[in-house]
Amino acid sequence: MSELPRKAVARTAKLAALPLGYAGRTALGLGKRIGGASAESVLTEVQQRTAEQLFRTLGDLKGGAMKFGQAMSIFEAALPDEIAGPYREQLTRLQDSAPPMPTMTVREILTRELGPDWKDHLVWFDPEPAAAASIGQVHRGTWADGREVAVKVQYPGSAEALTSDLRQLSRVARGLGPLVPGLDIRALIAEVQARAIEELDYQLEAEAQRAFAAEFRDDHDIVVPDVVQESGTVLVTEWMESTGSLARVIREGTQEERDHYGLLFVRFLMDAPRRTGLLHADPHPGNFRTIPAADGSPGRLGVLDYGAVARLPDRQLPRSLGALIRIALMEDYEQLVTALRDEGFVREKVRIDAEQLRAYLGPFLEPASVEEFQFSRSWMQSQFRRINDPRGDAYAAMLRLNLPPAYMLIHRTFAGGVGVLSQLEATVPFRSVLLGSLPGFAD
Repeated sequence: MSELPRKAVARTAKLAALPLGYAGRTALGLGKRIGGASAESVLTEVQQRTAEQLFRTLGDLKGGAMKFGQAMSIFEAALPDEIAGPYREQLTRLQDSAPPMPTMTVREILTRELGPDWKDHLVWFDPEPAAAASIGQVHRGTWADGREVAVKVQYPGSAEALTSDLRQLSRVARGLGPLVPGLDIRALIAEVQARAIEELDYQLEAEAQRAFAAEFRDDHDIVVPDVVQESGTVLVTEWMESTGSLARVIREGTQEERDHYGLLFVRFLMDAPRRTGLLHADPHPGNFRTIPAADGSPGRLGVLDYGAVARLPDRQLPRSLGALIRIALMEDYEQLVTALRDEGFVREKVRIDAEQLRAYLGPFLEPASVEEFQFSRSWMQSQFRRINDPRGDAYAAMLRLNLPPAYMLIHRTFAGGVGVLSQLEATVPFRSVLLGSLPGFAD
Protein backbone atom coordinates (compact mmCIF):
# COMPACT_ATOMS: atom_id res chain seq x y z
CA MET A 1 0.00 0.00 0.00
CA SER A 2 1.75 3.19 -1.16
CA GLU A 3 -0.61 5.59 0.58
CA LEU A 4 -4.09 5.85 1.98
CA PRO A 5 -6.63 4.39 -0.46
CA ARG A 6 -7.67 7.66 -2.13
CA LYS A 7 -10.49 6.71 -4.47
CA ALA A 8 -13.57 7.94 -2.70
CA VAL A 9 -15.79 5.35 -4.37
CA ALA A 10 -13.61 2.46 -3.18
CA ARG A 11 -13.38 3.74 0.42
CA THR A 12 -17.09 4.51 0.54
CA ALA A 13 -17.96 1.05 -0.72
CA LYS A 14 -15.88 -0.63 2.02
CA LEU A 15 -17.48 1.46 4.77
CA ALA A 16 -20.99 1.03 3.38
CA ALA A 17 -20.46 -2.73 3.36
CA LEU A 18 -19.99 -2.90 7.15
CA PRO A 19 -23.69 -2.89 8.17
CA LEU A 20 -24.51 -5.09 5.15
CA GLY A 21 -21.95 -7.64 6.28
CA TYR A 22 -23.43 -7.70 9.77
CA ALA A 23 -26.94 -8.18 8.34
CA GLY A 24 -25.73 -11.06 6.19
CA ARG A 25 -24.03 -12.81 9.09
CA THR A 26 -27.13 -12.34 11.26
CA ALA A 27 -29.28 -13.94 8.56
CA LEU A 28 -26.81 -16.81 8.30
CA GLY A 29 -26.93 -17.18 12.08
CA LEU A 30 -30.71 -17.40 11.97
CA GLY A 31 -30.38 -20.24 9.47
CA LYS A 32 -28.00 -22.07 11.80
CA ARG A 33 -30.42 -21.59 14.71
CA ILE A 34 -33.20 -23.14 12.64
CA GLY A 35 -30.75 -25.95 11.89
CA GLY A 36 -30.26 -26.63 15.59
CA ALA A 37 -27.20 -24.57 16.62
CA SER A 38 -27.34 -22.95 20.07
CA ALA A 39 -28.12 -19.24 20.33
CA GLU A 40 -24.91 -18.65 22.32
CA SER A 41 -22.64 -20.28 19.72
CA VAL A 42 -24.33 -18.39 16.89
CA LEU A 43 -24.03 -15.03 18.71
CA THR A 44 -20.33 -15.63 19.44
CA GLU A 45 -19.61 -16.52 15.83
CA VAL A 46 -21.50 -13.49 14.48
CA GLN A 47 -19.77 -11.11 16.90
CA GLN A 48 -16.33 -12.60 16.19
CA ARG A 49 -16.66 -12.27 12.43
CA THR A 50 -18.19 -8.81 12.80
CA ALA A 51 -15.29 -7.65 14.99
CA GLU A 52 -12.76 -8.97 12.51
CA GLN A 53 -14.43 -7.28 9.52
CA LEU A 54 -15.17 -4.01 11.32
CA PHE A 55 -11.75 -3.34 12.79
CA ARG A 56 -9.77 -4.85 9.91
CA THR A 57 -11.61 -2.47 7.56
CA LEU A 58 -11.15 0.55 9.85
CA GLY A 59 -7.47 -0.25 10.39
CA ASP A 60 -6.64 -0.95 6.73
CA LEU A 61 -8.32 2.25 5.53
CA LYS A 62 -6.57 4.35 8.23
CA GLY A 63 -7.70 7.99 7.93
CA GLY A 64 -11.03 8.90 9.50
CA ALA A 65 -12.07 5.24 9.55
CA MET A 66 -9.25 4.28 11.88
CA LYS A 67 -9.62 7.45 13.95
CA PHE A 68 -13.25 6.50 14.55
CA GLY A 69 -12.22 2.97 15.50
CA GLN A 70 -9.70 4.26 18.02
CA ALA A 71 -12.36 6.51 19.56
CA MET A 72 -14.61 3.45 19.90
CA SER A 73 -11.83 1.43 21.52
CA ILE A 74 -11.75 3.67 24.61
CA PHE A 75 -15.29 2.60 25.52
CA GLU A 76 -14.70 -1.14 25.14
CA ALA A 77 -14.83 -1.55 28.93
CA ALA A 78 -18.47 -0.41 28.93
CA LEU A 79 -19.67 -3.25 26.71
CA PRO A 80 -21.06 -6.45 28.26
CA ASP A 81 -18.51 -9.28 28.36
CA GLU A 82 -20.48 -11.46 25.96
CA ILE A 83 -20.23 -8.65 23.38
CA ALA A 84 -16.84 -7.16 24.26
CA GLY A 85 -15.00 -10.50 24.35
CA PRO A 86 -14.81 -11.06 20.58
CA TYR A 87 -13.98 -7.38 20.02
CA ARG A 88 -11.25 -6.95 22.64
CA GLU A 89 -8.29 -8.31 20.68
CA GLN A 90 -9.23 -6.38 17.55
CA LEU A 91 -9.75 -3.17 19.54
CA THR A 92 -6.38 -3.46 21.28
CA ARG A 93 -4.64 -3.98 17.94
CA LEU A 94 -6.31 -0.86 16.59
CA GLN A 95 -5.09 1.22 19.55
CA ASP A 96 -1.45 0.57 18.69
CA SER A 97 -0.93 -0.22 15.01
CA ALA A 98 -1.88 0.08 11.37
CA PRO A 99 -0.47 -1.21 8.03
CA PRO A 100 2.63 0.76 6.91
CA MET A 101 3.33 2.69 3.69
CA PRO A 102 6.39 1.92 1.51
CA THR A 103 9.81 3.47 2.13
CA MET A 104 9.90 5.20 -1.27
CA THR A 105 6.75 7.16 -0.44
CA VAL A 106 8.19 8.16 2.95
CA ARG A 107 11.44 9.42 1.38
CA GLU A 108 9.51 11.45 -1.20
CA ILE A 109 7.54 13.13 1.59
CA LEU A 110 10.72 13.88 3.60
CA THR A 111 12.34 15.48 0.53
CA ARG A 112 9.27 17.61 -0.13
CA GLU A 113 8.74 18.70 3.48
CA LEU A 114 12.28 18.95 4.93
CA GLY A 115 14.12 19.82 1.73
CA PRO A 116 16.48 17.87 -0.57
CA ASP A 117 19.25 18.09 2.06
CA TRP A 118 17.16 16.34 4.74
CA LYS A 119 19.79 13.60 5.09
CA ASP A 120 22.26 16.23 6.36
CA HIS A 121 19.99 16.73 9.38
CA LEU A 122 18.50 13.26 9.70
CA VAL A 123 21.79 11.37 9.47
CA TRP A 124 20.29 7.95 10.09
CA PHE A 125 16.77 6.86 9.19
CA ASP A 126 15.17 3.46 9.78
CA PRO A 127 13.01 2.62 6.74
CA GLU A 128 10.88 0.24 8.81
CA PRO A 129 8.15 2.11 10.74
CA ALA A 130 8.31 1.82 14.51
CA ALA A 131 4.60 2.60 14.85
CA ALA A 132 1.64 3.45 12.64
CA ALA A 133 -1.61 5.18 13.41
CA SER A 134 -4.66 6.77 11.81
CA ILE A 135 -3.13 9.60 9.75
CA GLY A 136 0.62 8.99 9.99
CA GLN A 137 3.40 6.55 10.80
CA VAL A 138 6.54 6.93 12.91
CA HIS A 139 10.14 6.04 11.99
CA ARG A 140 13.20 6.03 14.21
CA GLY A 141 16.24 8.11 13.28
CA THR A 142 19.27 10.05 14.50
CA TRP A 143 19.53 13.85 14.21
CA ALA A 144 22.79 15.59 13.29
CA ASP A 145 23.38 16.66 16.91
CA GLY A 146 23.31 13.00 18.04
CA ARG A 147 19.77 12.92 19.42
CA GLU A 148 17.64 9.85 18.77
CA VAL A 149 14.44 11.06 17.12
CA ALA A 150 10.96 9.93 16.11
CA VAL A 151 9.92 11.02 12.61
CA LYS A 152 6.15 11.16 12.14
CA VAL A 153 5.14 11.21 8.48
CA GLN A 154 1.55 11.90 7.42
CA TYR A 155 -0.02 9.53 4.91
CA PRO A 156 -0.65 11.08 1.47
CA GLY A 157 -4.32 11.84 0.98
CA SER A 158 -5.05 12.00 4.72
CA ALA A 159 -7.20 15.13 4.53
CA GLU A 160 -9.39 13.77 1.74
CA ALA A 161 -9.70 10.35 3.34
CA LEU A 162 -10.45 11.80 6.77
CA THR A 163 -13.34 13.97 5.63
CA SER A 164 -14.68 11.38 3.19
CA ASP A 165 -14.59 8.54 5.73
CA LEU A 166 -16.34 10.49 8.46
CA ARG A 167 -18.99 11.73 6.06
CA GLN A 168 -19.68 8.16 4.93
CA LEU A 169 -19.61 6.78 8.49
CA SER A 170 -22.16 9.42 9.45
CA ARG A 171 -24.41 8.22 6.62
CA VAL A 172 -24.25 4.57 7.74
CA ALA A 173 -24.25 5.30 11.50
CA ARG A 174 -27.73 3.83 11.98
CA GLY A 175 -26.60 0.56 10.41
CA LEU A 176 -23.39 0.49 12.47
CA GLY A 177 -25.30 0.74 15.77
CA PRO A 178 -26.00 -3.01 16.12
CA LEU A 179 -22.32 -3.82 15.52
CA VAL A 180 -21.40 -2.29 18.90
CA PRO A 181 -24.64 -2.31 20.92
CA GLY A 182 -25.14 0.50 23.43
CA LEU A 183 -22.70 3.05 22.01
CA ASP A 184 -24.12 6.23 20.50
CA ILE A 185 -22.31 5.81 17.20
CA ARG A 186 -23.71 8.98 15.62
CA ALA A 187 -22.57 11.19 18.54
CA LEU A 188 -19.12 9.58 18.53
CA ILE A 189 -18.70 10.21 14.79
CA ALA A 190 -19.78 13.84 15.25
CA GLU A 191 -17.15 14.32 17.97
CA VAL A 192 -14.39 12.82 15.84
CA GLN A 193 -15.46 15.06 12.94
CA ALA A 194 -15.32 18.16 15.12
CA ARG A 195 -11.65 17.73 16.03
CA ALA A 196 -10.25 15.74 13.10
CA ILE A 197 -9.09 18.58 10.85
CA GLU A 198 -6.82 20.08 13.52
CA GLU A 199 -4.94 16.78 13.74
CA LEU A 200 -3.81 17.12 10.13
CA ASP A 201 -1.77 20.25 10.96
CA TYR A 202 1.56 19.06 12.35
CA GLN A 203 2.74 22.64 12.93
CA LEU A 204 -0.22 23.21 15.25
CA GLU A 205 0.59 19.90 16.96
CA ALA A 206 4.24 20.93 17.35
CA GLU A 207 3.17 24.17 19.04
CA ALA A 208 1.09 22.25 21.58
CA GLN A 209 3.77 19.62 22.18
CA ARG A 210 6.40 22.28 22.84
CA ALA A 211 4.14 23.80 25.51
CA PHE A 212 3.67 20.43 27.23
CA ALA A 213 7.37 19.56 26.93
CA ALA A 214 8.44 22.86 28.50
CA GLU A 215 6.10 22.42 31.46
CA PHE A 216 6.90 18.73 32.12
CA ARG A 217 10.63 18.87 31.32
CA ASP A 218 11.77 18.17 34.91
CA ASP A 219 8.70 16.22 36.04
CA HIS A 220 9.35 13.09 38.10
CA ASP A 221 6.36 11.20 36.70
CA ILE A 222 5.56 12.41 33.16
CA VAL A 223 7.78 12.44 30.06
CA VAL A 224 6.94 14.60 27.02
CA PRO A 225 9.41 14.40 24.10
CA ASP A 226 10.57 17.78 22.79
CA VAL A 227 10.02 18.91 19.20
CA VAL A 228 13.10 18.95 16.95
CA GLN A 229 11.63 20.11 13.62
CA GLU A 230 8.24 20.26 11.92
CA SER A 231 6.47 21.06 8.70
CA GLY A 232 2.89 20.66 7.52
CA THR A 233 3.02 16.86 7.23
CA VAL A 234 6.28 15.82 8.97
CA LEU A 235 6.99 16.13 12.69
CA VAL A 236 10.38 15.26 14.20
CA THR A 237 10.53 14.84 17.99
CA GLU A 238 12.93 13.35 20.48
CA TRP A 239 12.73 9.56 20.67
CA MET A 240 11.23 8.14 23.86
CA GLU A 241 12.30 4.63 24.88
CA SER A 242 9.49 2.60 26.45
CA THR A 243 8.35 -0.96 27.09
CA GLY A 244 5.00 -0.47 25.34
CA SER A 245 1.77 1.41 25.80
CA LEU A 246 -1.10 1.26 28.28
CA ALA A 247 -2.63 -1.23 25.85
CA ARG A 248 0.07 -3.68 26.99
CA VAL A 249 -0.72 -3.01 30.66
CA ILE A 250 -4.43 -3.50 29.94
CA ARG A 251 -3.64 -6.81 28.28
CA GLU A 252 -1.03 -8.32 30.61
CA GLY A 253 0.06 -5.86 33.33
CA THR A 254 0.44 -6.67 37.02
CA GLN A 255 -1.88 -5.02 39.51
CA GLU A 256 1.07 -2.88 40.66
CA GLU A 257 1.51 -1.60 37.08
CA ARG A 258 -2.23 -1.02 36.65
CA ASP A 259 -2.50 1.05 39.82
CA HIS A 260 0.75 2.96 39.27
CA TYR A 261 0.22 3.92 35.64
CA GLY A 262 -3.50 4.45 36.19
CA LEU A 263 -2.68 7.11 38.80
CA LEU A 264 -0.11 8.82 36.55
CA PHE A 265 -2.59 8.73 33.67
CA VAL A 266 -5.40 10.44 35.58
CA ARG A 267 -3.00 12.92 37.19
CA PHE A 268 -1.76 13.97 33.77
CA LEU A 269 -5.26 14.38 32.31
CA MET A 270 -6.42 16.49 35.27
CA ASP A 271 -3.24 18.41 36.09
CA ALA A 272 -1.98 19.34 32.61
CA PRO A 273 -4.77 21.93 32.04
CA ARG A 274 -3.77 23.75 35.24
CA ARG A 275 -0.10 23.75 34.24
CA THR A 276 -0.31 24.39 30.50
CA GLY A 277 -3.76 25.83 29.78
CA LEU A 278 -4.23 22.89 27.41
CA LEU A 279 -6.19 19.64 27.63
CA HIS A 280 -4.73 16.54 25.96
CA ALA A 281 -7.95 15.37 24.33
CA ASP A 282 -6.98 11.99 22.85
CA PRO A 283 -6.74 9.60 25.81
CA HIS A 284 -6.65 6.30 23.93
CA PRO A 285 -4.07 3.86 25.43
CA GLY A 286 -1.66 3.88 22.47
CA ASN A 287 -0.72 7.50 23.26
CA PHE A 288 0.58 6.65 26.74
CA ARG A 289 3.87 4.75 27.09
CA THR A 290 5.33 2.95 30.08
CA ILE A 291 8.93 3.77 31.10
CA PRO A 292 10.12 1.45 33.90
CA ALA A 293 12.51 2.60 36.62
CA ALA A 294 16.14 1.40 36.56
CA ASP A 295 15.29 -1.53 38.84
CA GLY A 296 12.45 -2.66 36.54
CA SER A 297 9.63 -1.42 38.78
CA PRO A 298 6.87 0.82 37.36
CA GLY A 299 8.33 4.23 36.57
CA ARG A 300 7.31 7.24 34.50
CA LEU A 301 4.54 7.65 31.95
CA GLY A 302 5.39 8.98 28.52
CA VAL A 303 2.73 10.94 26.64
CA LEU A 304 2.56 11.20 22.85
CA ASP A 305 0.33 12.70 20.15
CA TYR A 306 -0.68 16.33 20.69
CA GLY A 307 -2.81 16.66 17.56
CA ALA A 308 -6.07 16.68 19.54
CA VAL A 309 -5.60 19.41 22.15
CA ALA A 310 -8.22 21.75 23.62
CA ARG A 311 -7.04 25.31 24.21
CA LEU A 312 -8.94 26.25 27.35
CA PRO A 313 -10.48 29.66 28.09
CA ASP A 314 -8.75 31.28 31.09
CA ARG A 315 -6.03 28.57 30.70
CA GLN A 316 -7.81 26.16 33.04
CA LEU A 317 -10.77 23.82 33.26
CA PRO A 318 -14.05 25.62 34.05
CA ARG A 319 -14.39 26.37 37.77
CA SER A 320 -18.09 25.58 37.41
CA LEU A 321 -17.21 21.95 36.65
CA GLY A 322 -15.54 21.44 40.02
CA ALA A 323 -18.31 23.36 41.77
CA LEU A 324 -21.03 21.18 40.22
CA ILE A 325 -19.28 17.98 41.32
CA ARG A 326 -18.80 19.40 44.83
CA ILE A 327 -22.52 20.31 45.12
CA ALA A 328 -23.52 16.84 43.91
CA LEU A 329 -21.26 15.18 46.48
CA MET A 330 -22.99 17.27 49.17
CA GLU A 331 -26.24 15.52 48.08
CA ASP A 332 -27.90 18.90 47.53
CA TYR A 333 -29.67 17.98 44.30
CA GLU A 334 -32.17 20.85 44.49
CA GLN A 335 -29.27 23.30 44.44
CA LEU A 336 -27.59 21.20 41.75
CA VAL A 337 -30.62 21.52 39.44
CA THR A 338 -30.37 25.32 39.77
CA ALA A 339 -26.61 25.30 39.19
CA LEU A 340 -26.95 23.04 36.14
CA ARG A 341 -29.59 25.33 34.70
CA ASP A 342 -27.33 28.37 35.24
CA GLU A 343 -24.53 26.63 33.31
CA GLY A 344 -26.77 25.57 30.41
CA PHE A 345 -26.95 21.85 31.26
CA VAL A 346 -30.71 22.19 31.72
CA ARG A 347 -32.53 24.27 29.12
CA GLU A 348 -34.85 27.08 30.16
CA LYS A 349 -38.21 25.31 29.72
CA VAL A 350 -37.04 21.81 30.70
CA ARG A 351 -38.10 20.44 34.09
CA ILE A 352 -35.95 17.82 35.79
CA ASP A 353 -36.71 16.03 39.04
CA ALA A 354 -33.99 16.18 41.72
CA GLU A 355 -34.40 12.48 42.56
CA GLN A 356 -34.07 11.50 38.92
CA LEU A 357 -30.90 13.58 38.77
CA ARG A 358 -29.61 11.77 41.87
CA ALA A 359 -30.31 8.42 40.20
CA TYR A 360 -28.37 9.50 37.12
CA LEU A 361 -25.36 11.24 38.67
CA GLY A 362 -24.95 9.54 42.05
CA PRO A 363 -23.19 6.35 40.90
CA PHE A 364 -20.92 8.29 38.52
CA LEU A 365 -19.66 10.30 41.50
CA GLU A 366 -18.64 7.28 43.54
CA PRO A 367 -14.94 7.51 42.53
CA ALA A 368 -14.81 11.08 43.91
CA SER A 369 -16.60 10.23 47.15
CA VAL A 370 -14.06 7.77 48.63
CA GLU A 371 -10.35 7.89 49.39
CA GLU A 372 -9.52 5.18 46.85
CA PHE A 373 -11.66 3.69 44.10
CA GLN A 374 -11.16 0.58 41.99
CA PHE A 375 -12.25 1.17 38.44
CA SER A 376 -13.29 -2.00 36.65
CA ARG A 377 -15.04 -3.29 33.59
CA SER A 378 -17.92 -4.52 35.76
CA TRP A 379 -18.38 -1.04 37.28
CA MET A 380 -18.29 0.60 33.85
CA GLN A 381 -20.74 -1.96 32.46
CA SER A 382 -23.15 -1.36 35.32
CA GLN A 383 -23.13 2.39 34.60
CA PHE A 384 -23.73 1.70 30.93
CA ARG A 385 -26.70 -0.59 31.64
CA ARG A 386 -28.15 1.89 34.12
CA ILE A 387 -28.22 4.93 31.87
CA ASN A 388 -29.43 2.94 28.86
CA ASP A 389 -32.42 1.38 30.66
CA PRO A 390 -35.49 3.30 29.38
CA ARG A 391 -37.48 2.18 32.44
CA GLY A 392 -35.16 3.87 34.95
CA ASP A 393 -34.90 7.35 36.48
CA ALA A 394 -31.31 7.68 35.24
CA TYR A 395 -32.46 7.35 31.64
CA ALA A 396 -35.24 9.89 32.20
CA ALA A 397 -32.79 12.40 33.69
CA MET A 398 -30.25 11.86 30.90
CA LEU A 399 -32.86 12.77 28.27
CA ARG A 400 -33.51 16.10 30.00
CA LEU A 401 -29.88 17.16 30.25
CA ASN A 402 -28.07 19.24 27.64
CA LEU A 403 -24.30 19.33 27.05
CA PRO A 404 -23.15 22.92 26.38
CA PRO A 405 -20.66 23.25 23.50
CA ALA A 406 -17.89 24.48 25.83
CA TYR A 407 -18.03 21.20 27.74
CA MET A 408 -18.26 18.76 24.83
CA LEU A 409 -14.56 18.01 24.34
CA ILE A 410 -13.92 18.05 28.09
CA HIS A 411 -16.77 15.58 28.63
CA ARG A 412 -15.57 13.23 25.88
CA THR A 413 -11.98 13.35 27.15
CA PHE A 414 -12.90 12.60 30.76
CA ALA A 415 -15.39 9.90 29.74
CA GLY A 416 -12.64 8.34 27.64
CA GLY A 417 -10.23 8.62 30.56
CA VAL A 418 -12.65 6.78 32.84
CA GLY A 419 -12.98 4.14 30.11
CA VAL A 420 -9.20 3.63 30.09
CA LEU A 421 -9.05 3.43 33.91
CA SER A 422 -11.79 0.79 33.77
CA GLN A 423 -9.87 -1.19 31.14
CA LEU A 424 -6.81 -0.99 33.40
CA GLU A 425 -8.90 -2.10 36.42
CA ALA A 426 -6.81 0.39 38.40
CA THR A 427 -7.27 1.43 42.04
CA VAL A 428 -6.51 5.15 42.36
CA PRO A 429 -7.04 8.00 44.87
CA PHE A 430 -9.34 9.78 42.43
CA ARG A 431 -10.74 12.22 44.99
CA SER A 432 -7.30 13.55 45.97
CA VAL A 433 -6.45 14.08 42.28
CA LEU A 434 -9.58 16.22 41.89
CA LEU A 435 -8.79 18.16 45.07
CA GLY A 436 -5.34 19.02 43.74
CA SER A 437 -6.22 19.73 40.11
CA LEU A 438 -9.86 20.62 39.43
CA PRO A 439 -10.72 24.31 39.91
CA GLY A 440 -13.80 24.89 42.08
CA PHE A 441 -13.82 21.39 43.60
CA ALA A 442 -12.05 22.20 46.86
CA ASP A 443 -13.75 25.60 47.48
